[in-house]
Amino acid sequence: MRILNLDKCVRRGCGVLVAQAQAAPPARRQYTHREILEVMSGLMLAMLTSMISTSVVGTALPTIVGELGGQDQYSWVASATMLTMTVSTPLWGKLSDLFGRKLLFQTALGLFVAASLVAGLSQNMGQLIAARAVQGLGVGGLSALAQVILGDIVSPRERGRYSGYMGAVFGISTVAGPLLGGFIVDTDWLGWRWCFYVVVPFAIVAFAVVQKVLRLPKVKRNTSIDIWGATTITASAASLMLLLTLGGNEFEWNSFWTYFLAAFALLMLALAVLAERTARNPILPPRLFRNRTFVLTSAASLFVGMAMFGAMIYLPQYLQIVKGLSPTKSGLMTLPMVVALFLAGVISGKIVTNTGKWKIFPVAGLVIVAVGLFLLSRLHVDSSEWLIGFDVGVLGIGLGLSMQMLILAAQNGSELRDMASTTAGVSFFRSLGGAMGVAGFGAILTNRQASEFADLVAQARLHLPSTGQKLGSPAAIQHLPEPIKGIILESFTRALETVFMVGVPIALLGFVAALFLKELPLRGTTMPAGPKPLGKDDLVLAGLLLELIAQRVERSNGQPSALLSAVARMAPPDGRPERERAWAVAQNVLRPTSRALIAQATPAQQDLVSGGVSQ
Repeated sequence: MRILNLDKCVRRGCGVLVAQAQAAPPARRQYTHREILEVMSGLMLAMLTSMISTSVVGTALPTIVGELGGQDQYSWVASATMLTMTVSTPLWGKLSDLFGRKLLFQTALGLFVAASLVAGLSQNMGQLIAARAVQGLGVGGLSALAQVILGDIVSPRERGRYSGYMGAVFGISTVAGPLLGGFIVDTDWLGWRWCFYVVVPFAIVAFAVVQKVLRLPKVKRNTSIDIWGATTITASAASLMLLLTLGGNEFEWNSFWTYFLAAFALLMLALAVLAERTARNPILPPRLFRNRTFVLTSAASLFVGMAMFGAMIYLPQYLQIVKGLSPTKSGLMTLPMVVALFLAGVISGKIVTNTGKWKIFPVAGLVIVAVGLFLLSRLHVDSSEWLIGFDVGVLGIGLGLSMQMLILAAQNGSELRDMASTTAGVSFFRSLGGAMGVAGFGAILTNRQASEFADLVAQARLHLPSTGQKLGSPAAIQHLPEPIKGIILESFTRALETVFMVGVPIALLGFVAALFLKELPLRGTTMPAGPKPLGKDDLVLAGLLLELIAQRVERSNGQPSALLSAVARMAPPDGRPERERAWAVAQNVLRPTSRALIAQATPAQQDLVSGGVSQ
């Protein structure tokens, strides 16, 4: 039988004992393996559909621009989605805390479907860019909330066995997107608009699956929304994304717009910090940044995103421009990476489930990512397809070991009230890193290719117009006469070598962040057990103690004592003497609470205090 802390009981007010005894929290539902797989089928289908939509446009974009016009807006079709996806990721996590995971996931899915239909119906580039931006909002919600829901239904200890499947979705989408886009564009009776329509049926199926199988308990949450935090975080991230996306393309790096966007991003970041420190229910609670695990996993995810997206975006260019492969074949060449990513994620997840040890995987994974990027930097014009497949397979192993494990570590190291904010925060930094990697690596590739091209032309003593250094389409390059074709291929290969070499220290920075992670034991349940209901013996003892306190207060005759002062403080300071307030508490609080506790412990039995029959 538990021993009650008498002083604590008096000072806090023993009414809490009644509440605890009357309403013990319901036990957290434990999902079976089959139920988890059913839920994951809907989550993975929705994620796969949304991610394919972001990559399917790559092979179709030249055709789209040819029909709608607006060559100067070419980059915006792709960057608009990444921009809104990045800035919206932390917002979805917080909104799911307020309005529920399932509702917000389905809302994001519905938003994605509507935007896909509008994109397919677009009549000009402005409409298409706007639709793609809304698509990015939906994709941000789906990618963030899928991880949050997985954290709700699976304990950290068991989550490893399922995280590999989630990680494989990204790899599969990188292959399926270009393959599907190339097939649709090359099929006369379909056309590029079906690049957007084709994902709608899959999204509807995912919506139906989630509606049927996902049953999350309703949790009463604070419904306040951090408007200022949302505004400043979004503005800061959007400014940074605009700077990285447009810098060097739409305006020079050394220009007014560069300094303006950089200054505005810093200003909004400072205001975001102030907003989050004063908000009652912040989107990214400042306490997260006092959590060592969150900070380190966010930093590692930032570097993983930079290395991963930088490699995946520009590797197909090497395959199509240098190796002369079709979009379909270049997509197939990434299969070793997808298979390696999937197997590494699944196998490491099962090992984590069996052993509870997880730190070795992100540490080793980021080293392997660095090795894979180094191997890719060694590729040249005559590299064999077998060598390319091996190199991308090594990269896939590293990504499979690190991506999902970083989210697992962040979730396991966070307070349960911060589960959604933590997951969305880590996903936000990974998306931000991807955007930075694409923009930064793109600038390196463009500048380096131009420099190498000029040097090779000078060595060959050729005289070309100033526009001769610009890359054309892969098909156009393959039809160029020698030595121009060889110079372009060699200059592009050297430039890509620099891109991959820059990725190596970035991956090693992620390795350093993962190395300093503390391997916290994985929780065995998704939620801690609620306070154990008081047993009959405890209820009777608590009731008798409260009655004893009431009697001692009444018999004190107003003599000053610590007990009298403690009981008096339970009453509001209304000007009455301490003795009167203590007696009022004894009569109106302690005795009624005592009788309620004993009555609950001994229903329909004789009241041990008053001698009557309990009601």
